[in-house]
Amino acid sequence: MPGRIQSIERAAAILRLLAGGARGLSLAEISRSLELPKGTVLGILRTLQHVGFVEQDPESGRYRLGGGMLSLGTRYLDGNELRTRALNWADTLASRSGESVRIGTPHQGRVLVVHHVFRPDSSRQTLDVGTLLPLHATALGKVLMAFDPLVTPLEEASAEEGPVVLPSYTRFTITSPGELEKQLEEVRDNGWAWEAEELVDGEVSLAAPIRDRRGTAVGAIGVRGAVERLRGPDNRLDMEQVSYVRDAARAISRELGATPY
Repeated sequence: MPGRIQSIERAAAILRLLAGGARGLSLAEISRSLELPKGTVLGILRTLQHVGFVEQDPESGRYRLGGGMLSLGTRYLDGNELRTRALNWADTLASRSGESVRIGTPHQGRVLVVHHVFRPDSSRQTLDVGTLLPLHATALGKVLMAFDPLVTPLEEASAEEGPVVLPSYTRFTITSPGELEKQLEEVRDNGWAWEAEELVDGEVSLAAPIRDRRGTAVGAIGVRGAVERLRGPDNRLDMEQVSYVRDAARAISRELGATPY
């Protein structure tokens, strides 16, 4: 039986690592995370760039997944029943809310974005389909954790010793599992989730669960936008936007056979 090919294993490890880095990763960060020499990592990155699987930001020099990886996953994403049933409702939500819309499902301890509708304006935007987001720092992730006890942050699930501290992305990120669980209880009570500047400074996101015919939360849909648009001058969330998100979640759930909730 042929042995494993080390270079391919290392390339796969780099791709998995980049999939979890929402803002991209530097050469030093990749090298340190995988405990590989910088020269080895750089050679693999250049090869992955050549075939379109990795891109490098010309300004920051950080690496991220390239369009070639997205095209490989298109067949899976196009066949995803959730995404197919949600297309029209996601477009409607973007139009009603005036914000970008994302639909996510749990995947390996993170949120996999399976559909993304741009904010309906002329601003420059980046397609998030195929991106893996942290569960604990996103409204989509909080919904998935709140309504499916099997969905757990990758970092928490893999911790073996010592107190668990979830990764921090901004000064507002909840890093304590205890505090996170308190918020998840509120999510279950309210039926929707929110986060304010926990993943990206200046951005707020709202989300609600999508259920199937068994009543199981199989995904989440939400909007993301600037804090000044989704929170009023009194610092309260825009409840009209919340109602738009919940309406869309209910509509998609009905498409999947869920009874009204």
